[in-house]
Amino acid sequence: MRHLLNPLDFSAEEIDDLLALARDIEGNLPGYSHVCDGKKLATLFYEPSTRTRLSFEAAMLNLGGSVLGFASATSSSAAKGESVADTIRMISCYADICAMRHPKEGAAYVAAQKASIPVINAGDGGHQHPTQTLTDLMTICSLQGRLDNLTIGLCGDLKFGRTVHSLINAMVRYPGVKFILISPEELRIPDSIREDVLEANNIPFEEVGSLDDAIGSLDILYMTRVQKERFFNEEDYIRLKDCYILDKKKMKLAKKNMYVLHPLPRVNEISVEVDDDPRAAYFKQAQYGVYVRMALIMTLLEVKKPC
Repeated sequence: MRHLLNPLDFSAEEIDDLLALARDIEGNLPGYSHVCDGKKLATLFYEPSTRTRLSFEAAMLNLGGSVLGFASATSSSAAKGESVADTIRMISCYADICAMRHPKEGAAYVAAQKASIPVINAGDGGHQHPTQTLTDLMTICSLQGRLDNLTIGLCGDLKFGRTVHSLINAMVRYPGVKFILISPEELRIPDSIREDVLEANNIPFEEVGSLDDAIGSLDILYMTRVQKERFFNEEDYIRLKDCYILDKKKMKLAKKNMYVLHPLPRVNEISVEVDDDPRAAYFKQAQYGVYVRMALIMTLLEVKKPC
């Protein structure tokens, strides 16, 4: 039995296989409509989510399975003080696989230790978000035709953004990748990512403060919102939340084949006027998330491709 708690739980070769399966699903969605008949997915979301939770549910329903779970801690026995360990033991009696989001880092690891079903980390605090990373990889590969030899700009909240941390961890395994880290000084990438991942793997990177100066050299621009829920001080959030806003003027500085990704939800860091630009790929990215999660569910449940 396998879990997915961290992007590095799968080798680069296994990720390539998973993305190949996701692409096959994209091209033949009806053919996969019964491969998980009788299987149940439990969605344990202790933290609010729209895209991740609904894409997991859509993925399982597309595969012919069913879904049970809760969308907030207040609607579960966690409100009564039940531990994650006890909850996952109980859920293991009801479901075949589980997707869990939790505000505390490491909660998914605790669940995996106690579960008798595969556990998928759907985001734990500011730590990891591996299924978003798989979605990002599929999006990048589909748009650029490769995952190597790319210059990737990461913009906004790089300190608390778990999607950014997960993506860096995954992309350092591909040759020729360079990162441009665009953020205010207060929201720079944590030392653990800078030193233990980028520097330790000899990955070229720059830390800059200006999106305008960096955008022209990028193949991918990965925008993130400044997350109010990660701040202890509301004054700091208000001061930093509008630091980087992507608009048409900035897009004119970018390459014709530079694509914009965003894990969503956005607040105002991407102007709605950018939505009509053919390089705006964030809604397509959300669709890819369904195919990736279908492929992941099949892989962890060891379900075979339809004949």
